[in-house]
Amino acid sequence: MGDKPVGPEPTGRNVDGEAPVEQPETVTDEAIVHDEETELERTIGLVGGLAIGIGTMIGAGIFVFPGLAASTAGPAASLSFAIGGGIALLVALPTAELATAMPRSGGGYYFISRGLGTAAGAIVGLGLWLGLVFAAAFYLVGLGHYATAVLAEAGVELGVDPVVAIGLLFGLALTALSIGGTENTAKLQNGVVGALLVVLTVFLTYGVLDAFGAFGGQNTPEAFFSQGTFPVLTTAALVFTSYLGFAQVATVAGEIKDPGRNLPLAMIGSVLVVTVFYVVTIFVATSAFGADRLGTFGETAMVEVAREFLGLPGAVAILFAGLLATFSSANASILSASRAVYALSRDALLPRRASEVNLRFGTPHVALFAAGGPILVLIATGRVELLAEVASFLHLVMYGLICVALVVLRRRNPTWYTPSYRVPGYPAVPAVGAVASFGLIAFMQPASIVVGAVLMVLSYLWYRYYASGVTLKGAL
Repeated sequence: MGDKPVGPEPTGRNVDGEAPVEQPETVTDEAIVHDEETELERTIGLVGGLAIGIGTMIGAGIFVFPGLAASTAGPAASLSFAIGGGIALLVALPTAELATAMPRSGGGYYFISRGLGTAAGAIVGLGLWLGLVFAAAFYLVGLGHYATAVLAEAGVELGVDPVVAIGLLFGLALTALSIGGTENTAKLQNGVVGALLVVLTVFLTYGVLDAFGAFGGQNTPEAFFSQGTFPVLTTAALVFTSYLGFAQVATVAGEIKDPGRNLPLAMIGSVLVVTVFYVVTIFVATSAFGADRLGTFGETAMVEVAREFLGLPGAVAILFAGLLATFSSANASILSASRAVYALSRDALLPRRASEVNLRFGTPHVALFAAGGPILVLIATGRVELLAEVASFLHLVMYGLICVALVVLRRRNPTWYTPSYRVPGYPAVPAVGAVASFGLIAFMQPASIVVGAVLMVLSYLWYRYYASGVTLKGAL
């Protein structure tokens, strides 16, 4: 890609007297460099970027949500996932452009702070950190459910519900793994996602053939909108957590090789691949059992679908895939949450200590603890749907503002804004993406909206107290 300017200089100081770290002069394919200082090394290629995006998104949508979604929207839950995927694509396109102009760790936070100013950036950045924390906790609770189901299949009875304990154990393990190095985390992610996609492709191919009667079975079609049309939108708001992965690619943009090429391909490609898997999964699942019965199986509904098709071997295969999926989703979320903290600290919106890089492993170990600690607290609640919707709320706010930031930067056209990829269909695509993102919030449960709004208010109050003197908005 060669050397590339990466943006304007932030100014000002926070209450601790810390100024934002001076912005690097150039970005190369190997690292972001400023004079003698090298930041996070670029170790993640296109496959790794796709693995982060797909690995994060493929988990909840297939292995936790089918039963919950079918009980609310019936067979039309597949349309709910399609709506979520459409909104994600409308946001992924503008995000890809911004990422190639500013390939820095922090993703949506970095774009918004440079396009819309420090206050908006602080709210979104702290919201992104907390949103990823809620999402990771949700995935780890799901992992606990699948691990518990594995124990049940093996005939192991513990006498207590181990879901939360298992989630806590894996939360600790994944945080420690991330501290050991991004390259190790990326390799693990690639392997997990590869195995997961193989299992799912075989299972869904069988399921589609069965749904169309290839094996002699007869399925009685249900009315598509058996629960009405409004639940389709409320379910889309719930399952939107499934589509957070493409933005997590942007969050680790500072560690992506050849970002001008790989960032757009990883973000857009992961959304398209995962949307297809989601829609087909809901079709297969509701064809196997019917939406009402599927809804009674809860978070491990897909295990029962596999058992229906292939008996015990099918159930075991999906249990294995479910463990891989929730593991990979949590792994990527913890990595991305820490990079949000890292970026906030570099910009003096959090204490400088949070952006310290471990000299042995080259990872932001303090930021990783700042991600892992709150995740463990949230896992202890075990509230799956609330965790999912709060994560969706905070991300939808960020997605809408990303689209707004793109329009603002295009209109102001600062000299440093030179993306190597430009969104097609401008300005319609970012405008529709913003409206769709903000609009989907209206269909969430009131409790999720209240929790999300309180977190945003607290983020703003923190900014006013700690960093009101800091200016991050791009020079025009």
